Amino acid sequence: MSNALTSHSECILLTTHAKVALVTLNRPQVGNAFNDAIRTELPRLIEALDGDDTYAAIVITGAGERGFCVGADIKESRTIGTSVQERRRMNGNAWIDRVAGRSKPLIAAIHGYCLGGGLELALACDLRMAAPGAVFGLPETGLGLIPGGGGTQRLPRVIGLGRALDMMLTGDRINSDEALRMGLVTRMTSGVDTLVAEALAVAARIAVRPPTASAYAKEAAKAGLEMDLQAGLNLEKTLFSLLMSTADRAEAAAAFRDKREPKFNGN
Repeated sequence: MSNALTSHSECILLTTHAKVALVTLNRPQVGNAFNDAIRTELPRLIEALDGDDTYAAIVITGAGERGFCVGADIKESRTIGTSVQERRRMNGNAWIDRVAGRSKPLIAAIHGYCLGGGLELALACDLRMAAPGAVFGLPETGLGLIPGGGGTQRLPRVIGLGRALDMMLTGDRINSDEALRMGLVTRMTSGVDTLVAEALAVAARIAVRPPTASAYAKEAAKAGLEMDLQAGLNLEKTLFSLLMSTADRAEAAAAFRDKREPKFNGN
């Protein structure tokens, strides 16, 4: 049974499902386009969930039929400052980077449109699950801009430089089948109606595992991308060694020996 809770903004909803938190972008009338409330409240909420031992995994999705997120709300009235002011503003609230920097596993549950900043938010997650019919794209160069929420950096790391440049330079959209083939999407769901349930099921499978092991696996894999192979292997060995003395590792061994379900507490 889930417990419905509301975050600080009506634009973002939080629902709890055992040890999994479901975060829903709640602006369906505009395709869940980002406004200042989402830019401010979403990273705060994700950071709070990351620091709360009640939760072991987080799913992010979008409300309504139109899609996960169409990016920034271009109808929102915003004053454009000088280049220096804009750079200062973006560095002051690199909100998608703050989402990406969490230690707990993040799953994006995507349906419909996932465009611009919406795709950048999905790329900040560890797993991306898409429903049939989902559409992905980075249209920014057609607006005289480039992706500014990590798209130029995270997309090449996920699908390779050539494919990423193809998407960015042409602005072409790809469907969920193509996204799965190129590795942009890690899983496809059986349908739109089952998207959230299937994402929660995957998150629940992650959530029952030792949380520190999950966090260290994520740290080793992501940090290793920025290192040479030997440095990455050294980090892996360090994190492996730290886990050897944890209570959860001992519990896992004892449960296997006793043929029972393990009980992990994150220690």
